[in-house]
Amino acid sequence: MISLSAAVLLGLGGGLIGFLLSVLGAGGSILLLPLLVTGAALPTREAVPLSLIVVMILALANLGPYLRRGQFAPRQALLLGLPALAGSWIGGSWVKAGLIPEAVQLSVFAIAAVLASWLLLRSQAQPHRGRGPAAEPLLLLQGLLIGLLTGIAGVGGGFAIVPALVLLAGLPMALASGTSLLLIAVNALVALAALGHWPQASLPLLIPLLLGGGSGGCGRSTACPPI
Repeated sequence: MISLSAAVLLGLGGGLIGFLLSVLGAGGSILLLPLLVTGAALPTREAVPLSLIVVMILALANLGPYLRRGQFAPRQALLLGLPALAGSWIGGSWVKAGLIPEAVQLSVFAIAAVLASWLLLRSQAQPHRGRGPAAEPLLLLQGLLIGLLTGIAGVGGGFAIVPALVLLAGLPMALASGTSLLLIAVNALVALAALGHWPQASLPLLIPLLLGGGSGGCGRSTACPPI
C-alpha cells in the first residue's frame, strides 16, 4: 500500500518528468531513479526496471505530436539507435549476471546526472551546425555509450541523445527531441528485457508516476491532443 505522502511525491515527480520529456525529449529519467530510491525507498534492483517502464511509457506518450509534425530523423535515429540497442542489452545483461554492484550502478548514475546538466545546457546554448559525415562514427560511439548507461543505470539517455543530435548531427532542437523520444522508448524496452526482472511488487507505484507524467506532458499544449 502506498502512503499518501509517497503518492503525492511520486505524482509531482512524474509531472516534472513528463513535462521535461514533452518539451526537451530528454531529462526525465535522470530524475526518476533518485526519486524511486530515496522517495519511495526502493532497492536499486527494483528501481531500475521500474524506471525503465515509466520512461518508456512516458516517452511513447509524448512522441505522437512530434511524429504528426514530421519532427523525426530516421537516418540519425538508426546511427544512434542501433548501437544503443546493443549497449542496452550488454549493460542489462551485466547487471543481471551480477557483474555490476549496486554501488557502481549508483555511481554511474551520479556521473550521468552531472554530465546531463552540462550536455543539455550546451545543446541549448550552441546553434545546430553539425559535422556532416565526419560525425557519424561519433554518433555510433555515443549510441553505444548511451545504451550501456541505459542498461546499467536505468536511464533513457535522452540527455545525451539530444545534444548528440544537435551538436554532432546538426539537427534543430525540435527534430532532435522527437527523434530522442523514440530512441528512449526502444532503448528502455531492450534494457528491460536484458535485465530479466519484472518489478511486480513495485508496480502500484506506476499509478501516481504515470498520472503525474501524463498531466506534466499535457502542461505543454503541443504535447497533448485536443479534447
